[in-house]
Parts: sequence; C-alpha cells; structure tokens
Amino acid sequence: MRLFVATHNAHKVREMTQLLPGVEILPDDPADVEENAPDFGGNALIKVRAIAARHPGEWCMADDSGLEVAALGGAPGVRSARYAGEPSNTPANNALLLKNLEGVTDRRANFTCAVALVDPAGRERVVEGRCFGRIAESPSGVAGFGYDPLFVPDGYDRSFAELPADGKNAISHRGRALAEVKRILGESK
Repeated sequence: MRLFVATHNAHKVREMTQLLPGVEILPDDPADVEENAPDFGGNALIKVRAIAARHPGEWCMADDSGLEVAALGGAPGVRSARYAGEPSNTPANNALLLKNLEGVTDRRANFTCAVALVDPAGRERVVEGRCFGRIAESPSGVAGFGYDPLFVPDGYDRSFAELPADGKNAISHRGRALAEVKRILGESK
C-alpha cells in the first residue's frame, strides 16, 4: 500500500516507516501551504488537502503536532516549531521554553499529534494521539528531535531523547495517532 505524506521532515518519515510497516511512505512537501488553523487538526487538514489534490485516488496523510505546557496556557501549541520565531530553530525553541519555565514548579505538559487522512475516494478523517508528561529542568539525551530532550513522559525518569526508538514509538503522541491510522488502513484492505 502507498501512502503520500505531507512532510519534508526526515525524522517524521523514519518514525512513520517504523510505525506503519508494510506501508510505502512517499513524502510530498506541502511547502506552498500556510498552516494558519487554530488547532493541530485544522493544520493537518490544510496540509493533507494540498497533497491530496496532487494525488487523486491515493491515500494521503498529514500530521500536525506540538507541545502544550500547562503553566504556559498551552503554549507553544500550534507554534511549537516556530516558538522562538522564524525560521524554525530547535535549540532556540528549547532555550525559550526553559527560560519561560524558570522558577515554575508546575511543569506538566503533553505532546499532541493530529493526523488527517484522505482516502482514495476523497473522504477525510482526523485522529489524535497524546502523550502526557513534564518538562525537565535541562535537556538530556541525543535521540529524537524537537523538544524530545526536555520532555519526560509520565511513568518515566528519562526524556524522549533518551528512550530507544521502539520505546518512544510505543508511548508517543505520534505512535498513538498512527496506531489508529494503521487500523484504518487495515480496514481498507
């Protein structure tokens, strides 16, 4: 089965390939679209519609995900990749997050991933996955990407960036959303 995915992020493609075995992941960069929805599901729909128009009759998928910190009113939220400004800069985003949480004891956070699918008939679906945890005082680990060195999932004492890929994928927001995608794709066979 082929699945066109609206992304240019090699890390996401690698995770999707691990989480959707037997599915040929075909990245298609929707660089020409503006993600201006107020929520993750809306942004995922904007991206998937852009690539579905280029691949009629095919399965197409897009995701939008980010970090939501309780003490920051849900920020960085849909601006997670550009939290410190344009262009996206992971070290600057992480530094700003830590700065904004200086002296804050409530460090509860969650990652959210919304995945939008368009099936070969053009029907749209949106599914979500979440992973709850907390923001560490300082980064640790070298695996993963984005805020992974700062995010410690509930029940763990290590960051996402310290967990092996299969361990992270089993509990992550993207892993949970893609488990539902896998079920949907399995129903279509």
